[in-house]
Parts: sequence; structure tokens; C-alpha cells
Amino acid sequence: MATSSGAIAATSSQSRLLQLSLAGFLGLFITGFVGFSHMEVVHNAGHDYRHSMAFPCH
Repeated sequence: MATSSGAIAATSSQSRLLQLSLAGFLGLFITGFVGFSHMEVVHNAGHDYRHSMAFPCH
């Protein structure tokens, strides 16, 4: 039984690491896309959202 629970813990740890890294990459992609978008509507929407969350952007 010890090897089974050890394998589950290792899989859970790897799964958590994968989820965290994918979430980080998604966040960076969204921030980069919105921040450097040439489409004015997308950029302004992101800009307004940052101000509404009190996040400094200037």
C-alpha cells in the first residue's frame, strides 16, 4: 500500500506543478496580449480593468 499512496502523492504533486505553470503561462499571455495589443478596444478594456482593480499601469 505504501507504494500506491506514494505514487498518488507524486502524481498529485506533478499535476499541481503542471496546473500552476499553465496558469502562469496563461496569465503572462493574457497580460502580454492585452498590454501590447494594437487593437484599441482590447487595450482599453485591459487598461480600464487594471484601474478598477487599483493596479498601477503608468
